[in-house]
Amino acid sequence: DGEAGEAGEAADGPEARARVELSLAGAEEAVTPEQLLIGEEAPSEEADDRLRAILEAVIYVTDEPLSLAQISAAIEQPREKVQKLLDELAAEYAKPRHGVSVREVAGGYKMTTKPEHHEAIRAFVKNLKPPLKLSLAALETLAVVAYKQPITAPEIMEIRGVQGAGVLKTLLDRKLITTAGRKAVVGKPILYKTTKEFLIQFGLKDLNELPTLKEFEELARLALVEPEPASASQPPAAEGAATGACEPAPGPQPETPAEGAAE
Repeated sequence: DGEAGEAGEAADGPEARARVELSLAGAEEAVTPEQLLIGEEAPSEEADDRLRAILEAVIYVTDEPLSLAQISAAIEQPREKVQKLLDELAAEYAKPRHGVSVREVAGGYKMTTKPEHHEAIRAFVKNLKPPLKLSLAALETLAVVAYKQPITAPEIMEIRGVQGAGVLKTLLDRKLITTAGRKAVVGKPILYKTTKEFLIQFGLKDLNELPTLKEFEELARLALVEPEPASASQPPAAEGAATGACEPAPGPQPETPAEGAAE
């Protein structure tokens, strides 16, 4: 018992406490930036997965190759750590189950399609429809039809204040609007409404999901509007001149002269 007591005193003595303090100090100095990845948490597989996902997203959304220095500065991580994660990401995308790869190109990293899939990609792209672009005049007319449908050409003209036969033809050709019969008034003008293609282009489930007019215009301007041609500087009244003054009519029967004159 005496020997045990002496051993306990030695373990609790000044020299033992000094050794423990030195050990703790050494452990603190050994902590590296990599161990403080996210929210000063200890390194973990989950933290690495999150950083790897961030790297993947950053490379995906940029058109130009990103250098190691750019990525490291953007996510505030050491270059060694970023390089390790990039290598892991590249190794994962090199597997046959992926159609794209993470490659080092022109001093940076970017995602590229794999050469073995280029023929399939070319065949697919050839079958794609050209991107939908609308002039501001067409966009304004489409907005009127969307919110006032079914509506006639004279009613559209009254709201917009300009002739719109040419624009209506454009929207019909793009399958964004279609005819919806004729209005039971003098002249029986054609009624117009939006189509399923309109819902698809604007990502709407149905017409009940139509945003406010202001939101609709902003959405369309960002996604669908093309620059106005040089001829757009002419007075608004000339808008339908290039395509004729007659409103496009469904079927083989043209509209009555009275209706065309009214428009």
